[in-house]
Amino acid sequence: MPLKDCDQPPELSIPPTFWYRSLVAAGLYCPEVHGPARYWLTVEGSFTRALQQKCQERFHVEILREGFSPPTPEEAKRLNLAPRQLAWVREVRLCGDGRPWVLARTVIPQNCLHGHGRRLRNLGNKPLGAYLFSSPEWQRGPLETGLCKVRSNGHPRLARRSLFHRGSCALLVGEYLLPRLYRSPSRG
Repeated sequence: MPLKDCDQPPELSIPPTFWYRSLVAAGLYCPEVHGPARYWLTVEGSFTRALQQKCQERFHVEILREGFSPPTPEEAKRLNLAPRQLAWVREVRLCGDGRPWVLARTVIPQNCLHGHGRRLRNLGNKPLGAYLFSSPEWQRGPLETGLCKVRSNGHPRLARRSLFHRGSCALLVGEYLLPRLYRSPSRG
């Protein structure tokens, strides 16, 4: 059977999330982080590569929205941005074998979009992780673990995020795990 784009209701969106600086800290409030999701919350290296390895057939990225908009107040604070300062915000679904596994949100301050950073606005359906991990100038900071406000079954419950630094600029990448990713039998 040919694979098609992700079949997911349009109301699936990035939920409000409370962030912890470590998996252990998040685990005090939600033991689920130490279960099957732990692998995905702690993947080192490219998260995209790990998802591609899990696929039996095909991995693809679907853009939900991207463009200049204000980050959330918490994101602006994390990136040391002035209130109401616009940033390039990209939200995508990362899909494996025709099913959405992860929602991702990237917040890129305008100072990161100059020079080679211009590519960040023109990724299209290419995964951001492939670009960041193939560019030695970008360095990832520590992973944070997020506990999402659950809206309904099938929506993200757990997330991870980190800052990527290049010189004096930093961007924020968040990955929101859909339960079907870590409740399926194999990691790939």
